[in-house]
Amino acid sequence: MTPDTVMDIGREAMYLTMMLAAPLLLSALAVGLLIGVFQAATQIQEMTLSFIPKLMVLVFALLAAGPWMLRMLVEFTLRLFAEIPELLG
Repeated sequence: MTPDTVMDIGREAMYLTMMLAAPLLLSALAVGLLIGVFQAATQIQEMTLSFIPKLMVLVFALLAAGPWMLRMLVEFTLRLFAEIPELLG
């Protein structure tokens, strides 16, 4: 296994990690921003106000994107397992 091969696998793993995290992080960011604007407009400075809406949006995002995320992870893992003989030989 060459250093280039290791770097390629690492790059693919990092890309997959970003793709899997993006739906959850972006939905939490959007809800946090909306709640922050609401809190600034109404001058409500309650720190726990954003927790429940973010949690609900994360659950819905996970339900919506979960099958896609699982499929991406399984495909990557199966491809890695299939490439083991090539990587070692």
